[in-house]
Amino acid sequence: MVDLYLSLNEKFEVTACNQSVKEYLGKAEADILGETIWELFKTTISQKDVLVVLESESEWKTTHVYSYNRIKYIFYMSIGKVFSAKSSAYIVHAHTKKEIDVLLEKKEEIFKEIQRMYEHINGYFWTSNFEGGIETTFYPENIRKVTGYSVKEIEQLPGKLLYLIHKDDVADTIKELNIFSSAGRKFSLVLDYRIVRKDKQIRWIKESLSVQRDINGKIISTAGIAIDITDLKEAQSIMMRSESELKELNAAKDRFINILSHDLRAPFTSILGFSEILLAEPNLPLKEKNEYLNYIYDASQSQLQFINYLLDWSRLKTGSLRIEPQRLKAQGIIYQCISALTGNAIRKNIDILVDIPDDLYIQVDERLLTQVILNILSNAIKFSYENSTIEINASYFNENQVEFVIKDYGLGIKTEDQGKIFSIDKSFTRDGTKGEKGSGFGLALVREIIEKHSGEIWFYSEEGKGTEFHFTFPVPSNTILIVESDEHDRIKYLQAISEAFKNFKILHAENGYEAMNVIYESFPNLIIAGHQMPLMSGIQLIETLKKGDSSLKFPIIIIGDDISDESKKRYQQLGAKSVIEKPFNNDYLVKIISSTLS
Repeated sequence: MVDLYLSLNEKFEVTACNQSVKEYLGKAEADILGETIWELFKTTISQKDVLVVLESESEWKTTHVYSYNRIKYIFYMSIGKVFSAKSSAYIVHAHTKKEIDVLLEKKEEIFKEIQRMYEHINGYFWTSNFEGGIETTFYPENIRKVTGYSVKEIEQLPGKLLYLIHKDDVADTIKELNIFSSAGRKFSLVLDYRIVRKDKQIRWIKESLSVQRDINGKIISTAGIAIDITDLKEAQSIMMRSESELKELNAAKDRFINILSHDLRAPFTSILGFSEILLAEPNLPLKEKNEYLNYIYDASQSQLQFINYLLDWSRLKTGSLRIEPQRLKAQGIIYQCISALTGNAIRKNIDILVDIPDDLYIQVDERLLTQVILNILSNAIKFSYENSTIEINASYFNENQVEFVIKDYGLGIKTEDQGKIFSIDKSFTRDGTKGEKGSGFGLALVREIIEKHSGEIWFYSEEGKGTEFHFTFPVPSNTILIVESDEHDRIKYLQAISEAFKNFKILHAENGYEAMNVIYESFPNLIIAGHQMPLMSGIQLIETLKKGDSSLKFPIIIIGDDISDESKKRYQQLGAKSVIEKPFNNDYLVKIISSTLS
C-alpha cells in the first residue's frame, strides 16, 4: 500500500488527500473532504493526545479496524503543523505496519550503508532500542578504529562506551545525558568529550545523538554518530595559543614603541639645549665650552649605541642578520674585548682577572660574540666601584655547552628591577658609579644573540654587593670536510685524517657545489679542498664562501698539482691557511691540519 497523505484545517477536518486515502477508505473524495480524522479512521487516540504529540514533534500510532476490505491495519501516523497567514493547518503522513516490517527486514542492510558513509573518516554510527524494558545496542566493527576495542570487548565493559570517557570528562558528560534523557521534548544532543583508547591514547570525540520518544517523552530509540576530532581540537588549541601570543606581542609592540619614541627623543633635549647655548654665546669661557661639548658628545655617542643595538636586535628578530658560527678560542675573544675596554677599567683602577683554559673552544659568530662580551663587561666596569675587581672565567657547562661567568663587586641590581633588564618593553637604565650613561637596551640584544646560538643567559645580583652574569655558547662540532673529486685521493685523505683526529667527524663532498650545502649545515672546523675540481675550482669555492666579507669564516687548506705562483698568491689573498702541492706524505698533511686547528 502506498503511503497516505492528508491535509487538515485547524479543526482537523480534511481539506485534501491523495489517491491512496480514497482507495484505503473506499470513499469518493467528496465524502472525505470536510470529515475529521476521528470520523474517518475511528482512531483510539484523542484530539488532546494529538495536540500533545504535536508539541513534542513526535509520532503517534493508532489501530484502525474500519476499511473497505475489513482487514485490520496498524498505522504509524506522523502529523506536522503548518502555519499560514490566516490560520493553522496540519499535514498527516501514515504508513502501515506492513511497510514498517519491510523496512525492519532491511534494517541491517540500511545500517551498513549508513556506516559505510563514515568509513572514510575516523568515526562510527551506532543505534539502540528499548523494547519491554530491555535495551538492545548495535555497534559497528569499525568502532575499533576509533576506540581500539572490538565490539565484543565494548559490550563486556561496565557502562560500555561510558567506560571509555576520560575521568575528567565523565561526570559532566553523564550529567548532560541525564538532563537530556529527562527533557521529554528534546530530540537531539551534541557532546564533546575525551576517551581513553585501549592503547592509552587520549582522543577527542564529538558525538551527535538523535532520539525517538513515546507519547510520555520516554526515549524508545537512539542513533548516534561519533567522530574523532582530536586533530581539530589540537588545531584549535594551537590557534588559540597563537592568538594569545599575537595579542601579547601586539601589546608588547605598543609598549616598545612608546618607550622607543621616548628614548629616541630624550637625549636631543640635552644636545639641542647645549648647542643653542654654544651658538648664542660665542664668548663663553673655554672650560664651559668644553664641558658643554662633552655633554653633547656623550649624549650623541650613547644615542648612536642605542640605535646600533636597536638595528642589530631588529635584524636578529627578523632573520635578516645572518649568523655564521665558526670555531673560536674562548680565551682569545675575551682578551680582545678586555683590550678594547682597558681605558675604561684604568680610569676606575679596576683589575680584571681571567681564568679560561687555553684549549677551550666555542662555535659562535665572532662579531656577535664580541658584542655580548663587550656589553656585559662594559656594564661590569660601569657599575663597579673604584679600586675593585672583575672576574671572568669559562668552562664546560655540559658536553654541548661552554659557560661564561662575568662577576663584579659593584652596585648590584635592585630586586624590583631584576625582571626588567632583558626586556625591550620595560624602560630600565641606571647611571654607573661615576655617572656613566647607558642605552638601557644592550642586554635585550645580548639575550637575543645568545638565544640565536641556542644558548642561555641568567644572573645573580644583590644590591650593594655586585652582579654575576652566566651565559652559554655551543661547543664546536669537531668536523673536518674533505672536498675532492678524485675518489682515490679522497679515500686516502679520509683514512689518514680519521686515524690522526679520532675526536673529529670527517665529512666529504665530490665538488664545490655539493660542499656548499654541507658547509652551511655542519659549519666544519676545517675544509680541505682540491685546487682543480669540476664545476667549481678551489679559488671559486673560497670566493663563494667569502661573499664580499673581508675575512674567511671557515679555515681552508688547498691541495693540488702544479699550482701556479699566481694561484698561490690568490689563495693567500683570499685567506687560505695553507696550499699543499702533491706529492706529500700523510704525516705532513696531519702536521698542517694540527697547526691550522690549534
